[in-house]
Amino acid sequence: MTHKGYNRFCPALAVALCISSWAFAQDRGHDFEWTGKLAADQILEIKNLSGRIEARGDASDQVEVTAEKIGPGADAVKIEVVPHGAGVTICAIYPGGETGAVSGPCEPGRKWHVDRDESKAKVNFVVHLPANLRFAATTVNGSITADDIGRSVRADSVNGSLRVSTKQWAELTSVNGSIEARMGSADWTGRLKISTVNGSIDLKMPGDLNADVRFSSVNGRLSSDFPLSLSGTLGGRRMEGRIGNGGRELVLNTVNGSVHLRGDSI
Repeated sequence: MTHKGYNRFCPALAVALCISSWAFAQDRGHDFEWTGKLAADQILEIKNLSGRIEARGDASDQVEVTAEKIGPGADAVKIEVVPHGAGVTICAIYPGGETGAVSGPCEPGRKWHVDRDESKAKVNFVVHLPANLRFAATTVNGSITADDIGRSVRADSVNGSLRVSTKQWAELTSVNGSIEARMGSADWTGRLKISTVNGSIDLKMPGDLNADVRFSSVNGRLSSDFPLSLSGTLGGRRMEGRIGNGGRELVLNTVNGSVHLRGDSI
């Protein structure tokens, strides 16, 4: 998206709960860059079809997102920037399909429709964001890495591994990929789910963790550094137990892979 194209979002930017006092976007064929400021606790969200997403917490007060488009047809991939009340969503829109776009539409939240795509183009995102922002990432074919994030993280991949470290907590889902995560806080409310189909889960949690744990696997087992008071098992494939005083729910699911629950803190 060119700087001129970005101007059509300015009215939304003005009414969107203090999104940014300024923002700048450039889409130069194979390269993309967006910088801007978000209010504390807002979310930066990246949605991709094919390629890596790499994010890192930064001491700066501004967000920086760059992307490199590579492979045949890369110039045809457009990157859209959508400001909204909760933050900013940035999407890689691949051309084609019955609607003219294989991926999209670019909108906040988990929804991300992808048609069958035979494109060989990839988009690799690199993100730097302040410690007071939440982060979310979705991709179909590619890994997601988020290091030293200051707020909560949500990451979803179909074919790719997830590696996350955050001072708060993370909700993580993969289909074909292992998950490695370190969480610095366990004060989420309700249920937190970590799941993959084909891959292992290695999860490091604060030493003062209190949670009701639900584990399931077809070909795998659960190992825990925390004393786990079991309340029921079913053939070794399902297990429910309590760590500490319990209260909040921690769901750990895998089909082909084991789960390692370790004690740690950031």
